[in-house]
Amino acid sequence: MNKTTPNQNGIERAERLLRTALFLLSIASLLLVFLIIDPTFSVFERNQEIAAVEVDEDKIENGIHLRTGLIDAPGLDVVINNCTNCHSAKLVTQNRMNKERWDATIRWMQKTQNLWDLGDNQKIIVDYLVTNYPIEEKGRRSILADIEWYELE
Repeated sequence: MNKTTPNQNGIERAERLLRTALFLLSIASLLLVFLIIDPTFSVFERNQEIAAVEVDEDKIENGIHLRTGLIDAPGLDVVINNCTNCHSAKLVTQNRMNKERWDATIRWMQKTQNLWDLGDNQKIIVDYLVTNYPIEEKGRRSILADIEWYELE
C-alpha cells in the first residue's frame, strides 16, 4: 500500500513543472546560441535577390531639384557642391538672409566650422540664395475684427 500525501502530490507536480521549465529554457538557450553563430538562420524563406533601384540624383521636376529640394536656377550646382557637403539643404533655405548676412555667415563658417575658401563660388552662392530665398517679412497677424465674443460658463 503506497499512499501519497497531498504534500507529496504537490512536490511531484512542482518537480514536473521545474523539469518542463528547464527543458524549455535549454531549448531556448540552444536556439539563441545557434542564432549568435549564424544570424541568418530563419524558419522563413528569404528572397536573396534585392532589386537595385536606380535613382537620378540630379533629377529636376517642376523647377525643384528633387534630392535637395532647392530651386533650379543659375548657381544650383555650386550651392549643392559647396553647401550640402556639411549640412542639409533645408538648413540653407530656412535661413533667409540678405547679401551682407550671407557673407558674414560664410566668414563665420570659414573661421569656426572649417569651411574652405570658396573663391569665386562665394558670389555665385550668395547671389543664388539672395535671389531664390530672399528675406521674408513676417510680422504679427492682423488684428481680429468683427468678432462676436461670448462668455464662457
